[in-house]
Amino acid sequence: MTALDARALASASTTPRGIRRRGRVRWGMWITLVIIALFTFAPIYWLLVTSITPDALVFRFPPTLWPSEITLDHYAEVLGNPAIFGYLRNSVIVSVITAILSVVVSMYMGYAFSKYRFAGRKSLMYFVLSSQMFPQALLLVTLYLVFAQFGLLNTYLALIISFTTFTLPLCVWMLKGFFDALPDDLIEAARIDGAGPWRIFHSVILPLAAPGLVAAGLFAFVRGWNDFIFALTLAGPDKQTLPPGLVNTFISEASTSWPALMAASLLVSVPVCVAFIMLQRFLVGGITAGAVKG
Repeated sequence: MTALDARALASASTTPRGIRRRGRVRWGMWITLVIIALFTFAPIYWLLVTSITPDALVFRFPPTLWPSEITLDHYAEVLGNPAIFGYLRNSVIVSVITAILSVVVSMYMGYAFSKYRFAGRKSLMYFVLSSQMFPQALLLVTLYLVFAQFGLLNTYLALIISFTTFTLPLCVWMLKGFFDALPDDLIEAARIDGAGPWRIFHSVILPLAAPGLVAAGLFAFVRGWNDFIFALTLAGPDKQTLPPGLVNTFISEASTSWPALMAASLLVSVPVCVAFIMLQRFLVGGITAGAVKG
């Protein structure tokens, strides 16, 4: 844009027509943000309302936006159930190890795809990504048969391996985009100073790639934390994580304790929300890194 075009655009924006147009755009943005906020927070609000509603009033018709009576008995029921803490322990173990394993493997693969040129590089990259296109049910049957053959069913290792098969491809592509955004001049400068490939990667590249590593780790952690079908099928009662554990605890053929299930769901969401709030600046930077690189 030339200086003359910039002055013409600035002059047009100060005219009555330009001011009205900017006002309509601003109102349109606010309305869009309000709709998105309602769509996002409405399920969370209904989760909270149901969790503090007495059992007798949960299915009252017509429903109300706020219960006339409030109780915390469902939260006491959840916190007083020792099985919940066992499911929580299993979720933490599986999710943390899945995140660490995914980040460690994907950072080396992403760096190799980004900074090294070798035969079949692009084909291998798309092959890694293609594993995301298979239906989960198909992979579940395959993994179940393999784990049964090696005696890995009902173990943490089975869950960690199965979760990593889903998280690794996207983590590799995410970190590759981040490494693409780092200039090659850094590597050349470190090489001139006498650093080898191992030192260049661990002492120069990795500290700069911290936002991308955090974003990939959070993605892998949430994938392991929220999984239901793999944890239900591959893990026994002792190794089940929170999603299938909560369903088995509060839902039965005879009855379903919806308020207690909502209270438990709200409580187990707190650690993930806290992690996102604390690491959001790394998450945004890591996800968008390399997005504008040609």
